[in-house]
Amino acid sequence: MAEQKISTRYASSLLDSAVEKNLLDTISNDVEFVSLVLKQNPNLIRMLENPVVKSELKGSILTEIFKTRISQETLEFVLFVIKKNRENILNSILEKFKELRDLKLGYVNVNVMVASEFTSSQKEELKTKLQNELKKKVRMNFQVDEKLLGGFIIQAGDTVYNASIKHQLDLLRKHFNKESTLEIRN
Repeated sequence: MAEQKISTRYASSLLDSAVEKNLLDTISNDVEFVSLVLKQNPNLIRMLENPVVKSELKGSILTEIFKTRISQETLEFVLFVIKKNRENILNSILEKFKELRDLKLGYVNVNVMVASEFTSSQKEELKTKLQNELKKKVRMNFQVDEKLLGGFIIQAGDTVYNASIKHQLDLLRKHFNKESTLEIRN
């Protein structure tokens, strides 16, 4: 819980600074890039989270990796996080930044789990309906899960829409189990 609060505070500070300096696009691209590098290099994350490795060394390693690839503002922010001994939550800060940025820009990230791959027109139709329903711009991430049997599950923030055949069958099964339990009692 404390990690979330701290991540939010740092991410919010970076977002405010990016907006104030009119660098939101640049810093957003940098954050996406740094996040990708961290995801693709688990050893780098382990090094950042290792308390034995000195902050100065962590800073110089990240400077060497990113100095020609991200803006000076973003690099200074990453080094500030390290200086404050918060490098163990750097990834969390970057993810929170993306979340806050999307909120500010009116986007909502939607995960869609489908039984089989949707066509482009189905994806567009669903996107349009979701944008109308949520009154926000939608970024969709599709995953195929054949266990659903048919239909789909949509997760938008804390809200889940379950229109899968598996879910309908589970509800039916529960209903019949409840009915049979009532008959036995009578």
